[in-house]
Amino acid sequence: MSPLPTPRGRLTPAAPLAPLLWFKAGGPADWLFEPADVDDLAAFMAALDPAVPVMALGLGSNLIVRDGGVPGVVVRLGKAFGKVSAVDGLLRVGGGASGIAVSSAARDAGIAGLEFLRGIPGTVGGFVRMNGGAYGREVADVLVDVDIVTRAGGIETRPAAALGYSYRHSRLRDGEIVVAARLKGQPGDKAAIQAEMDRIAAAREASQPLRTRTGGSTFKNPPGHKAWELVHNAGCRGLRVGGAEVSEKHSNFLINSHRASAADIEALGELVRAHVLRQSGVALEWEIQRVGRVA
Repeated sequence: MSPLPTPRGRLTPAAPLAPLLWFKAGGPADWLFEPADVDDLAAFMAALDPAVPVMALGLGSNLIVRDGGVPGVVVRLGKAFGKVSAVDGLLRVGGGASGIAVSSAARDAGIAGLEFLRGIPGTVGGFVRMNGGAYGREVADVLVDVDIVTRAGGIETRPAAALGYSYRHSRLRDGEIVVAARLKGQPGDKAAIQAEMDRIAAAREASQPLRTRTGGSTFKNPPGHKAWELVHNAGCRGLRVGGAEVSEKHSNFLINSHRASAADIEALGELVRAHVLRQSGVALEWEIQRVGRVA
């Protein structure tokens, strides 16, 4: 592999990723790059050997990093990418901004319709790529356009229609990194917006194992079914592999309860899929992304 470019931001070799992940498990990145700003990221990507894989990392939810680590460069967007501002009734949001920060800024600007982002445990870059959703809404409902740094180092703005959204999927290519987006809502009362955000927060707290080492919803909801119900009906609630366990509180959540390896967590998910297929005939699809090398 050719030597890596020298950026203005921080470039760390053999960087541990487990501390950055909700599961607190998994191997290191060959390189972890935290760019200083968009121009730094674009210049780095333009100079990087095209054969080197690139992956973006947000808050580390919705992700299993296998124990052998991630080849190439993992890009983590820091504070420079976390800004949120309201302009002409739209929210301009950085790719590193959290769902909580976005929904709170929308409230402060009196923009309704973005409260559901309070329930998505991730950053703009992740939920734009995955068409994240919660409580009956998804990113495709509110996205106007998105700014992307391409794998070749170009900076592009694409309208929402160009992303080809479907359930938890977009047409964004590997190595493309979302650095900003514009979101739309409608004028609303700040108190009513806050009340809806409080309702969402309370519902998540009551139903999901938020205070454990987890990765969020594990499987996509198949057409006509709820993933949690299929897992529950297959008798998988509390099922364990090594240090990984199916949550007793919400059966579509896997948790690292006893120093689980990433292999434990992934094997448990596959065991759950096998039980559900045998019991109901439904093949669950992973919603959590699984990346990296097997140790």
